[in-house]
Amino acid sequence: MGKPAINTNIIAGLSVAGLVLPESIAYGSIAGLPPVHALAAALAGLSAYAIAGRCREAIVTPTSASAAVLAAALASLGPGAPEARLALTLALVGCVGLLFVLAGLLRLGFVAAFVSRPVLRGFAFGLAASIVLRQFFSVTGVHPIRSLLIYQLGEVAAGVARWNVTALAIAGLALSVMLALRRWRMVPAAFVMLGLTVALSFVVDFGGMGVPTIGRIALNIDWPMLPRIGVSQWLSIGSASLPLALILFVEAWGTSRTLALRHGDTLDPNRELVALGFANLAAASVGGQPVGAGFSASSANDAAGATSRLAGAVAAIALAALLLVALPLIARVPSAVLAAIVVAALAHALDPRPLLRLWQLGRDQWVALAAAVGVLAFGALYGMLLAVSLSVLAIARRLSEHDIDRLGQLDGGRNYVDLARHPDAHVDPAVLVVRPREPLFFGNAEAIMNAIERATGAETRAVVLSLEESYDLDSSAVDVLSESATRLQARGQRLILGRLKDPVRELLAVAGEPLATLATEGHRSVADAVESARAQPGLQEIPH
Repeated sequence: MGKPAINTNIIAGLSVAGLVLPESIAYGSIAGLPPVHALAAALAGLSAYAIAGRCREAIVTPTSASAAVLAAALASLGPGAPEARLALTLALVGCVGLLFVLAGLLRLGFVAAFVSRPVLRGFAFGLAASIVLRQFFSVTGVHPIRSLLIYQLGEVAAGVARWNVTALAIAGLALSVMLALRRWRMVPAAFVMLGLTVALSFVVDFGGMGVPTIGRIALNIDWPMLPRIGVSQWLSIGSASLPLALILFVEAWGTSRTLALRHGDTLDPNRELVALGFANLAAASVGGQPVGAGFSASSANDAAGATSRLAGAVAAIALAALLLVALPLIARVPSAVLAAIVVAALAHALDPRPLLRLWQLGRDQWVALAAAVGVLAFGALYGMLLAVSLSVLAIARRLSEHDIDRLGQLDGGRNYVDLARHPDAHVDPAVLVVRPREPLFFGNAEAIMNAIERATGAETRAVVLSLEESYDLDSSAVDVLSESATRLQARGQRLILGRLKDPVRELLAVAGEPLATLATEGHRSVADAVESARAQPGLQEIPH
């Protein structure tokens, strides 16, 4: 049983190495750094995460989003010589690594719980689409000036007369071949495509055809030293590292959790934070760019059948071998083939079925759509923040609703059910039995209790409030409950609590009157609360 799994991980690792190499070259140029710094970071990230990480599908290397944010961060720190940029990069990546480790040790990963699965699905779809579009833009030869994708799309469309048709044809052919190779899962399509293109480059003069190639990559890198930076500049670097860390975490957690959920795996966000921290500290130690779990490479790893972190370790070894022996050959590969490799890795991530399922369920579809559109319109960072904000607002809106269900006795037994769904249930006109649909808290307690008071009539002698949705109460809900009990008592109506949880009972017991009485007279079931109401003087003769 172990042998096929090992073989699958080896194939996945080889496939990933064939993808990470051209991707890293592209992301180095996005960051405005020599490609060797992205390649060194890829080796460090793959190795460190294979040791410290837990997501079997995650491939931790430079990413497009982090490369773009790094370029912006370096620009914000002011212009400088290449040596100064490299020193600032080392400082930024080191700060990011320390931030991740500190956040993980402080167990701040709970923030990840606010990123819901629909948000992740929309984020994954939008991120895949944005990466594919940007690869298309690069192949056309039209280089957009603006940063937002929607404006870039307009600039590229306006420059259609300047499109590099030959490069587009090569990219299309390479993409078709790789998609065709996907039917054989054990074949590393990206690796095969690189080999075929290198062989073809000895026959076809791509440069003479006007097709840009990757070009020569120097593999020399100076061993980094701690940069000599003043205190004020360290403060600026610390500020610039925060958005860089945020985009890395958003992208890495979104990618890792999406792929983990696909296979029924669970992840500890705190452990992932520490693992990302070690990976970035490793990248800083070799003078590399920041690293994270990129969606394209991780998706390619998953699609190739990775079953453990062995695939990442194999990818690191294969990448190191490629850097040692194949860089002169890879220099002959057209950039259009590089783009096709990236797009092929993301093809299955553009499957709309997970999003369409949300529309069928009629739940959270707008949040998922906001995540997808937000990534496309505003980029990975602001798109995710928009979607998370909408998700939190949706939770707050749902919890703040003051809908209540009126309950009736089912078939003369101890079950009390929603009258809207069971209109045949028995109703005692003297005892109003109600259940809020959401837990009582500061955002809805007053509206809920006011609605309950309005629902009472002249014949009502007791109100049974089922608190089955409320495991605990905040101070605002406690105050509102006390005020409502006092008003009902003044009207000759008794408030009795049913489905009372122990934490709520203990809280009310020390909150003074009339809450202490509510705690003493409260019941664990609605049926017992109703019987208690009927036992009070004047209600004994109420028919069952």
